[in-house]
Amino acid sequence: MKHSIHPIIKKEETEESVKKLEKKRHSIRGELLFSFIGMTIAVLISTWVINNLFLENYYTIKKQNVLIKTYNQLDQIIAMYGPDADIINEEMQVFGAENISLILLNQDWETVLVTNNSSERLMAGRLYGYLTGIDKSNDTVIKRDEYYTLQKTMDMKSQQEYLEMFGVFDPAYVFLMRVPLDSIRSSVKISNEFLAYVGILVIIMSILISYWISKKITKPIMELTELSKRMAELDFDAKYSSGGSSEISLLGEHFNKMSETLEMTISELKTANNQLLQDIEQKTQIDEMRKEFLSNVSHELKTPIALIQGYAEGLQECINDDPESRDFYCSVIIDEAGKMNNMVKKLLTLNQLESGNEKVFMERFDLTALVRGVVQSAQILAQQKEAKIRFSQTEPIPVWADEFKVEEVVTNYISNALNHINYKKIVDVKIKTKPDGKVRVSVFNTGDPIPESDLPNIWDKFYKVDKARTREYGGSGIGLSIVKAIMDSFHQKCGAINYENGVEFWFELDGRSKKEEADE
Repeated sequence: MKHSIHPIIKKEETEESVKKLEKKRHSIRGELLFSFIGMTIAVLISTWVINNLFLENYYTIKKQNVLIKTYNQLDQIIAMYGPDADIINEEMQVFGAENISLILLNQDWETVLVTNNSSERLMAGRLYGYLTGIDKSNDTVIKRDEYYTLQKTMDMKSQQEYLEMFGVFDPAYVFLMRVPLDSIRSSVKISNEFLAYVGILVIIMSILISYWISKKITKPIMELTELSKRMAELDFDAKYSSGGSSEISLLGEHFNKMSETLEMTISELKTANNQLLQDIEQKTQIDEMRKEFLSNVSHELKTPIALIQGYAEGLQECINDDPESRDFYCSVIIDEAGKMNNMVKKLLTLNQLESGNEKVFMERFDLTALVRGVVQSAQILAQQKEAKIRFSQTEPIPVWADEFKVEEVVTNYISNALNHINYKKIVDVKIKTKPDGKVRVSVFNTGDPIPESDLPNIWDKFYKVDKARTREYGGSGIGLSIVKAIMDSFHQKCGAINYENGVEFWFELDGRSKKEEADE
């Protein structure tokens, strides 16, 4: 059973939504470029339209103000100094740049002052016509008060439009000032033409500048876009590298921090997920082992319980009244009960070892003496099976281990060897010291080798290679499991080797002294 952590949104839905956005999206660079250029063109067109519509009127108003200002200044001069031509000419030089023509007449219609001699008669005649009412031309009056009149008129002779002011300076003098408006229109036209040329140049410059600015702005944005895409694909090696001190650079730094945080978080999630999978698999294995254990125990107990029940019922019903039959029935019951008791003890021992509740007392003892004692104890069983146990080691070999548990391992190996012995019926027990300081104990018995397919499984609980033979001598399939559990508690190795004429079981212990370990 496998579990994994899934995101809330499916990957396929996310990819599809991203593709839709990519189809609809527009380039930021293009948008910025067209926005800058469009804004520049709009400003230039607006300026050109305003020039055409309002610049002429603006110039006209400015000229009106100049004429009014000139009148006020001349009125003060005449009031103070009279019609002094030198002073007036000197004052009028100030307005020469404004292209103003002036004629000043006295009460006898004699010319007192004129600034443009070529138009003296024309201006004198027009002034006379205005003041006497003879001139009936359709002029546009702009402003009129008791001292002067400001108007716009068309000179039919020169076919030019003028801005004129006529009236009186003191009751003794009359005047006429005029300025041509064609120069204003010409200036507006030139201004618009110049603006058009400048506009074209500005548009070209704005395109280049806008392209450069948009590229500079969009480059870090595109880098952030690519960075976010790679982050979405869980590639956290991508980092923002454009630098800078703008808000986009700050955003890039935050992207880098977010990338590191996400990588760390996903790593923790994967670790947790992996641990969860391991816990689930371990729980599944434990459940399977529990089921297998119950099945094996039930199977192992079924036969002795059935025999005990059957022979006990036979005794109860007095099937055979002779003492020999009763003794036989009782022997079977005792034997089967002993087998069950032995299996239960082994299961309890194995359970203690596998759960880690069994304490291991490490001590230094003579392994040779221990093995010799077990061999001597097994001589009775060897004689019953007409077998021979050979052990020639005499020199003491000190090792570090739990002496009681090592004795149980040696006993299991020798008992297992005697139960599976065949042919020459020889059991060879040897002790060998290895160059790395390990001491290997091996127990070899002649007989049939273990099938290679069964060799890895012989250490499992209740596993039996030859079930009929195991049942014959009362084996439960737990002995080698206890050996494996004991060696694991020592953190040492054990194993089995097939030969043509038999099988060798071995285990290793640490034979080095504490001083030798410290020297290493």
